[in-house]
Amino acid sequence: MAAYGRPSLRDLFDESPTPHIAHPPRTHHRDFYIATDGSYTDASGGLGAVIETRDGERVARLSLPDNAPDNNVAEYRALHLGLDVLASRAPASASVGLLIDHDDLAANVNAATLAADDPASVSHHEVSVPVATGLHWRGIRARINGFEEIRAARIPSDVNPAHALANAPDQYAHVNDEPARCVLPESPGVDERVPPPSRANRGGASD
Repeated sequence: MAAYGRPSLRDLFDESPTPHIAHPPRTHHRDFYIATDGSYTDASGGLGAVIETRDGERVARLSLPDNAPDNNVAEYRALHLGLDVLASRAPASASVGLLIDHDDLAANVNAATLAADDPASVSHHEVSVPVATGLHWRGIRARINGFEEIRAARIPSDVNPAHALANAPDQYAHVNDEPARCVLPESPGVDERVPPPSRANRGGASD
């Protein structure tokens, strides 16, 4: 289970805004949650990811050095990494909640999700991806289409559990040696079809 006193990824997701896409009443039924972060400095960079089930069981943690050309691209690479790892361990029928501390990336993911669900819909968000992201955005979109449902929530960087993993991969390299796990969440035992906490008058988060 999640460590005592620390919010699970599910809790963070339920308390965070999801740009351009409404939290459905079934928000509580995400099967898996992924928090990702990418870092960049002139000397080094890194990618971090934490994956949990809705029960708070850890599926994986990753902390890898990276050489992205800037922080924006690093964020895309980190999300692509996290989605690839989950895709190798979870069924395509899974619903996924993403926790991202990058405004544009979260908005782009949700806009792409809406477009995949209804290609004829008119989006109010123009997707713009950094050119240097290369094929990573294509890979992210493939994963969006590969899972049953995906929603991205925008969280502050200071509560992102992947932040430290991305910013100090030399200190957290040991997490990559954790045994590979494929933990399926337990089926909900109660009817949770109630709206999540009100988001009235809640503005978007910022770094």
